[in-house]
Amino acid sequence: MKHLSFALAAALLAAAPVASHAQDMPGVKDAARVAAGTYKVDPNHTQVVWSVDHMGFSTLYGAFGQPSGSLTLDPKAPSDAKLSIEFPMSGLTVTSEKFATHLKTAELLDAAKFPKATFVSTKVEASGETAKITGDLTLHGVTKPVTLDATFHGAGANPMSKAETVGFSATAKLKRSEFGLGAFVPVVSDEVDLKLTAAFEK
Repeated sequence: MKHLSFALAAALLAAAPVASHAQDMPGVKDAARVAAGTYKVDPNHTQVVWSVDHMGFSTLYGAFGQPSGSLTLDPKAPSDAKLSIEFPMSGLTVTSEKFATHLKTAELLDAAKFPKATFVSTKVEASGETAKITGDLTLHGVTKPVTLDATFHGAGANPMSKAETVGFSATAKLKRSEFGLGAFVPVVSDEVDLKLTAAFEK
């Protein structure tokens, strides 16, 4: 009888609807929540994560944070959006202090001479909740076009700051050698994979 009661209770629990926590989140993937205007980047919740292949032994990861910049958009004309963002080299984060120091030397990023990287959009091709954002990336004193494959993440009011907020994620690839950063190629891969997550507050 105990086994029957347990089985019945388990069946009832399995059949019960699962509560959706998405409805409780401040940000929801609903374009109707996006208000037209200019937003400032949220420096504490925006980052670029990069990765390279290291000698065929492992994948190395790092990130840049603490950016500044703005996003101007109108949900009725998404292809007219304008993005400008700047990442300071001082915002570089890796898991090894020695490696971080090496990355900032003149042999690689030369952070003392080139203290920031910037991206300024030149073209936006929007389609539903995705967009291809092409822009000029200036890194290590070199400017080259780069295209971000972006996806709308969510929008709503931030309960902490009370600000209307929109968020996006994106991916991109670039070649280090095209920006004068070809040291150690091909032992360390020339191609760099980028993953971006960005929040903007109105």
